[in-house]
Amino acid sequence: MQNEIVRNLRKGCVEISAQNHNYAVDPESLPEGVEVTHVNLNDGSCAFLASSKMKLMSLQYHPEASPGPHDPDTVFGEFIQLMKQEKVKA
Repeated sequence: MQNEIVRNLRKGCVEISAQNHNYAVDPESLPEGVEVTHVNLNDGSCAFLASSKMKLMSLQYHPEASPGPHDPDTVFGEFIQLMKQEKVKA
């Protein structure tokens, strides 16, 4: 596992992530309504997908890596918020 630079396209910032690339998602293969939200700046690969319509998010790196980096920790909060929104609707 190694640290990689990822651009968060939603927030316009750069984050450090822990990655272990064995595969990559082809953005051209994504269905309508699924967006690439993070891109690996070293190789241009998709690092995070999301769809508000389908209520999904998918990381292509390890946000739980410890002792760091901790830049991607916010993804856990985003996931919890998504669950809370759906619970209120249920």
